[in-house]
Order: sequence, then C-alpha cells, then structure tokens
Amino acid sequence: MDAIYQTEALIAEDIDAYLDVHQHKTMLRFITCGSVDDGKSTLIGRLLYDSKMIFEDQLAALESDSKKVGTQGQEIDFALLVDGLAAEREQGITIDVAYRFFNTEKRKFIVADCPGHEQYTRNMVTGASTADLAVILIDARKGVLVQTRRHSYLCQLIGIRNIVLAVNKMDLVDYDQARFDEIVAEYRGFATSIGIESFTAMPISGFKGDNITTRSENTPWYTGPTLIDHLETVEVLSSLDAGKPFRMPVQWVNRPNLDFRGFSGLIATGSVKPGDPVRVLPSGKTSTVSRIVTLDGDLDEAVAGQSVTVCLADEIDCSRGDVLATADHPPQVADQFEATIVWMDDEAMLVGRSYWLKLGTQTVSVTVQQPKYTVNVNTLEQLAAKTLELNAIGVAEIATDKPLVFEAYADSRTLGGFVLVDKLTNRTVAAGMLHFSLRRAQNVHWQATDVTREVHAALKNQKAKVLWFTGLSGSGKSTIANEVEKQLNVMNRHTFLLDGDNVRHGLNRDLGFTEADRIENIRRVGEVAKLMADAGLIVLTAFISPFRAERELVRKMLPEGEFVEIFVDTPLEVAEARDVKGLYKKARAGDLKNFTGIDSPYEPPEGPDICVNTVAMTPAEAAEHIIRQLLPLK
Repeated sequence: MDAIYQTEALIAEDIDAYLDVHQHKTMLRFITCGSVDDGKSTLIGRLLYDSKMIFEDQLAALESDSKKVGTQGQEIDFALLVDGLAAEREQGITIDVAYRFFNTEKRKFIVADCPGHEQYTRNMVTGASTADLAVILIDARKGVLVQTRRHSYLCQLIGIRNIVLAVNKMDLVDYDQARFDEIVAEYRGFATSIGIESFTAMPISGFKGDNITTRSENTPWYTGPTLIDHLETVEVLSSLDAGKPFRMPVQWVNRPNLDFRGFSGLIATGSVKPGDPVRVLPSGKTSTVSRIVTLDGDLDEAVAGQSVTVCLADEIDCSRGDVLATADHPPQVADQFEATIVWMDDEAMLVGRSYWLKLGTQTVSVTVQQPKYTVNVNTLEQLAAKTLELNAIGVAEIATDKPLVFEAYADSRTLGGFVLVDKLTNRTVAAGMLHFSLRRAQNVHWQATDVTREVHAALKNQKAKVLWFTGLSGSGKSTIANEVEKQLNVMNRHTFLLDGDNVRHGLNRDLGFTEADRIENIRRVGEVAKLMADAGLIVLTAFISPFRAERELVRKMLPEGEFVEIFVDTPLEVAEARDVKGLYKKARAGDLKNFTGIDSPYEPPEGPDICVNTVAMTPAEAAEHIIRQLLPLK
C-alpha cells in the first residue's frame, strides 16, 4: 500500500515547477451515470484511488467504513469515497450530485457522480450541464435498462457529444466477450435512434480495476484504450469553442478612473485580437478592439475560456448583459423562441406566469406558453400536457419582455442555455435550451406613431393612471371602484372601469379559475389597461388578482408612477359573511373549486400604494379617501 501511495517526485524536488506544470494542464469535466447500482460511485472511487488522490487518513477511514457499512464484504468499498450523504450510505444509492477533483500527469478532471433514480432527473441535468463527456455505465449482468436509455437521452439533450459506454462488472460474467458485444450492439441501435452518432465502448470492472488505468489481462480480446487513457486524450469542449466565431457576454464595465473604460467577461467562443472589428449586441453598434487587458498585462490574442477586459476604440454604449461579437458574424437577437425546458421545482409551472430568465449575463422577464408536448424520458414518447411538473421535460414557446442575444443551444451552450427563476422566492425552477427564434418575432415590429401617449393625456387635461383594485371576493372592490369613477367623472376626468365579472363575459370568456387561467386573465387585462392608459385614460380595474407576481407584471408594463395598487383590505370572515353572490357558500360545500380564500390562495400586497379598510369605512368614504390620495390628477 505504501509503495502505491508515493507522491510525485517533482513535488518534493521543486514545488513551484510542479504547480506551474499543474496550472497548464487542460481540464476535462465529465459525469458518470446509469442505472441504480451499476457501479458509478465505485468507479469514481477507483479513479481517485488509482490516481493517488486519497490521503492516508482518508484511506484509513475508508477501510474502517468499508467494514461497517460497505457492500463488498471485508474489501474496500470505493463507493464510500463519493456517497457522502448518510441516506446514500444507508440505502447504497446516490441521491445528490457529488463532484470530485483528481488529476493525472496529462490532465485535470472534475467528475460528477449523478443519481440514477428518475425522481432525481433534475440533479442529473445539473451535473451534466457543464460536462464535456459522459461515462454511461451498464451492469454486464443486466444489460441496457430503462434508466440507461433515459440518461443517454438526457446526455444527448444537454449536448454531450463524447459518450463512453462502460460495461461494468465484467468480473461477474467471467469477462465474456459475447456478452459485451451483445450489450454494445443493443445500445448502438438505441443510440442511433436518439441522435448519438458515436460512442466508445469498453469492458471494465470498477471494483477489480480492469481497464481503468491499466489494460486488463482478463480481456485480451479488447484492443481499445483504458478508461483513463481515453479521458486523458479526448478533445475537450473549450478547444472546440476556440474555432467558433468570437462571443463574449459582458459581465462588468471596468471603469477604475476617467482614463480607462473596458468591458470584462469570459470569452465563450472564438478568439479576439487588437484591431478586430466587433459588434455590441443587442444595439448592433460596431467598433474596433484597441486593447485586451488582464491582470498579468495586455494580450496579443485572447481565446475561449479566458477572462479578459476588452477596450474599444470608440465610446459606444455597452453594459452588463450585452454581448461583444465578431462584427461580420454576430449572434441573433429576438424576443420569442421555441425551447426545451426541464422543470426542477416541486411546484408545477404556471403557464403565463412571469419568471426571470437568465442566459449568460442577460436577465430578462419571460412568460412560458402551454407546452407543445412533454417527453416521456423512459419511452421517448411525446405526450400532451397543460403544464410541467417536477422532473418533466417539455417543449414550449417562450416570450421575453425585451430582445435577447442568443444562439441555438446546439451551437453555443453559453448563449443557448438558460435557467428560469421564480420572481418571488428566487428559486431556480427550470433549466432550458433554446432551439430557434419564432418567425413572427423577426417579422413583427413595433410601429412608431406621432401622436404619443403624452399627447393623448394632454388633450384630456389629465395624467394617465391605472387604478388597480385588489382584494378578496366580497371585499367591495367593484362597489368602491364604481364610486371612485363617479367622483372622477364629476371632476371631468376621462375614465373607464374594467370589472372582473364583466371582462369574463367577452375578452376572457374562454378562461376558467385555475391558477394558470387566473394568471392569463390578469395578463390580458393588464395589456388592455395599458392600451387604455396609452390613450390617456384613467383606468380602474376591479379584479381579485390573487398573485403578487401578476400584479407586479402589470406594474412593469406601465411607465413609472402610472400603476396605483389599491388594496381593499377586508378580512376573510367579513367577506364571507357578506357573500352577496353566494359564492363562499358554494365553495364551502365543495361545489365551487379554486375559489380564492377557500381552496385557492390570495397573496395580499406587501406595500400597496393605497389601502382602504372596508370594515371601518363605507364605500363612499373609501372612495373619497382614494381620491384625496390621488390628487392632483392633472
């Protein structure tokens, strides 16, 4: 054991030289995946062990733990090096993605051990998102399983092009070549059907060490490379990115003093030199690179994977979220797309709900339409769906609130891959991959008009406003909004009242009362209210509008100060006691589903612009209070 675990001689002789050699090694990120108990964690443990990345105290702990909770009798259980969670050790499975670093003389590695269970699909997608290569393990006794197909599909979906088919536990089938060939033939047929063009198959034993770091005498019929040889020589993603057109998402405008202005970021693809013409997107303005600055001095050329500060010859507008690109071959800009979405949140996706979309350094607001279909990852069957649940994978159209600089995910992970973030909780709820922009996004343009919204309002001698009344059913929203409109009309103000019930007789008659339909109901009303405000009107809306996110969405549709949120504050028991329409009684009896306050939530405003308490005020008093808060309207 001591002979095996000798540190490299260079470390003892010249630590600086060793670190310099280590710094300039290339980095390969890869994942291991496959069915439950195919030996993923054991394989990684073996790689760590054989690459001498285990310290003496770790080795002693491993030997002790192997005897207590190991699955290999009295021998070392290499899986325990990776399965760190107590639940994993107790069940003998991998739950979370475990990252491990190791290196050889030729290359550095970061390996992600991904879980095999279907309920942890989101964990596997997370681990695969940055990988250059995937090692798909198959138990030689079991052959190609459903989980093998699922993980292969996910690897292909995420864009991993280097696939290693590791037929593991060959020692348990007596290193039978016929069995190996049978498994490889079956997998090749499936791989071709999902678009995997090539893969490298090898017979291994993670437990015994066959064909891991050295060629095994037990498989004389196998003439291919060992696993570590293949990992050391396969082409990494960054080297492929270097040959693509120049792209650099701007992370930060570097302005330390009045004499320096540069744009800092990580070069995603391509290369750039001083003198190269570049284009800033989405604005489309062009300039020339004057300097490429780093902490260690200026560079004559920078390539994909380097973090640099680019200085331009001209003073043009460029900020975080913009993309610097080669001038004659820029990426596309659009605001509507088709995308594949992997849903990662316990709460289902809400169609029409506004989420944050983060792509590179860009952050925009986005709404997701009803999925065109979802994919059954076990059978690859396309299924109809109204939403996306946890671990679901679907294809849907999305629309952003402003233009997004992008490339198809197949061409660029950086400009094609995104995450969705819930605006209220800041939870990352989904990951996605852009396919293409929709043709209507390229052909529909905003038509400028000479008579502006300010002119419309001036003609009416007033300021446009949207007075958004929100509260429980029975709180008195419509009654108070009606009183406010009457008082505004007496003051010669031009108004229009949009009432929740009235709108559902026409514009929104196709919508029900599910969360998704409620969100779409408010989105449509918000768009109508905005158009009316553009016409210079004071618009009053009386809607329950139960979700803060949708009220905030409407606020952001309008110029600063035009949206006025009015909370009609009425306790549930008071609103239920009034029950003018008998709706609470029906909801309590179970005859009316998704009723706000009973079996559907209401999220009260956290900081309303105006609040009226209908327990302490009559409708006329509440209306007068609102008018006083609004004045002057001119």
